[in-house]
Amino acid sequence: MPPSPEQQRISWDTQAQTSERTGSPSSQPSYPVDLVRYLRVMRFFLTALLSIIWWDILLSHVPVVRYLAIHTAMQRWCGLARRYRQLAVQLGGVLIKLGQFLSIRVDVLPAEVIAELADLQDEVPAEDISRIHATIAQEFGRPAEAVFAWFAPIPEAAASLAQVHRARLRCPSPSVSQGDEDEDNEVVVKVQRSGIRRIVETDLAAIRAAGRLLQLYPPIARRVNMERLLDEFTNTTRAELDFIAEGKNAERFAQDFADDPHIVVPRIYWDYTTPRVLTMENVAAIKITDCATMRSRGINPEQVARRVYRAYLRQIFITNFVHADPHPGNLFVRPVEEGKLAPESGDRHFQIIFVDFGMMAVVPERLRAQARELLLGLATRDARRIVQAYIDADVLLPGADRKRVEELHETLLKRLYGIKMNQLRYVAFNEAQNLWREYRDIIFEMPFQFPSDVLFVVRAIGILAGIATSLNPEFDPWAETLPFAEQLASQELSRDWENWLDRMLEMMRTMWMMPTRLDRLLTQAERGELATIASLAPNAERMLRRMERSLERLTWGVIFTSLLIAGILLRLNEGPSWMSTTLLAAAGLALLWGLTRH
Repeated sequence: MPPSPEQQRISWDTQAQTSERTGSPSSQPSYPVDLVRYLRVMRFFLTALLSIIWWDILLSHVPVVRYLAIHTAMQRWCGLARRYRQLAVQLGGVLIKLGQFLSIRVDVLPAEVIAELADLQDEVPAEDISRIHATIAQEFGRPAEAVFAWFAPIPEAAASLAQVHRARLRCPSPSVSQGDEDEDNEVVVKVQRSGIRRIVETDLAAIRAAGRLLQLYPPIARRVNMERLLDEFTNTTRAELDFIAEGKNAERFAQDFADDPHIVVPRIYWDYTTPRVLTMENVAAIKITDCATMRSRGINPEQVARRVYRAYLRQIFITNFVHADPHPGNLFVRPVEEGKLAPESGDRHFQIIFVDFGMMAVVPERLRAQARELLLGLATRDARRIVQAYIDADVLLPGADRKRVEELHETLLKRLYGIKMNQLRYVAFNEAQNLWREYRDIIFEMPFQFPSDVLFVVRAIGILAGIATSLNPEFDPWAETLPFAEQLASQELSRDWENWLDRMLEMMRTMWMMPTRLDRLLTQAERGELATIASLAPNAERMLRRMERSLERLTWGVIFTSLLIAGILLRLNEGPSWMSTTLLAAAGLALLWGLTRH
């Protein structure tokens, strides 16, 4: 006899508590890797990696070939994106999620690459309904017809890990208050794809192998703790397969926005929820990228972009609990009756609906103060404050030239501040050459290391930037951030008045001790005991090494080009001869020597 829903929930809660203590998703059994799938994914990763190494690293040092590599770059990247899309559609799983993330980065990636990946938003094939019914029967111990009064055979949405069907409950759920049930008990049911755990584990194994290869590249090894980053990615991806944890995330998110009537989170029906089946309130509405439908309903997409952006500022800097997967299938817009919400403009009132809380990011407590300082520095265009936030968060590598990093940020703020989202990509490309000339030492060295535990917060920001651009090409993130930062600063000031008092007392103590210290300094000067210690700048040794490598490259380029041109000219004038053959062979050896050395 299957356990009752209440017994199941107690068991799941116990697993969740155990997971919370261990820091890993609950009850993760070991799944065998699909070797054929693993080899296909690894073959693509290795092919892409070798192509990048050959064209963008090795041949970039060859003067004759560099022109060809630059002018064929777009064609190569589009071909790579096309092959990835075909592979992701065939295999599904984590590959679909990665492709969907890249497909909406309209603020960063060229339009040609976006066009190749765009179909991944709609190309996820649906699971056969018989397999969906089998999963429900396994989870509840009885047929799907006995659990739901009606279950739609065609899914409302098909995602990479699960798909969503409309359904109707057989009776009002005991977890819902009387009079608060949905009309006709209609809900949506999210059901995991059959065999998805093995697929996910296979993809994760391939991604971990590719990550370990990247770890062999010294610049990446210095800046990213790849092992920790892969662990973070693995745990977060596995957590998406635990629908009990997702339901709890939804309730926590709803509590964070309980005072905001503009944000809606679907209610969870716990008596119809298991680790592989999630039943929730039906909140179907307008897809957030469907600007035409919004305008036809009287909703201004520019206001939608502004409201979503503000919601994420609150998540990142106030609640510290971030919806990390805001792609267009997880955000909706719902029109609201007149007078229900406070007016904001002459357009129709609306609410933003968040769904899918499987991928959530928590801003670490150790980085929260630094994140706020970074925001305040960006809003006030204070490069020194931004760099200090990097230092406090251990983002800058030891020995980095702080002054040069500050100069770089001052230039970036001066040239990019106030730029609209639709202009950002083009302005950034146009400025890249100037920045490279002015700050080549910093850009080449890249003295930053990236905390792995904020990976998904950065991912959410990237997706959000793409959505905001599609909703409002003239969206100005600077204008939206400044009022929020001012409000945050005033709150911090009122909250931290005790800290300010302590600082004032410390300054008074320092001033009180100043005469004594000054007298001691003058005494040492009179006795000739003062000493001056001189040292090179932190990056001086690195700059000398870079100059030496540049001279080597120049020498190698001159030798290779001279031998190649001499051999070609000699062959054109005199025909094949031992001298032209020797010169061309020497040019080939010079090329091979330079490539292996650099």
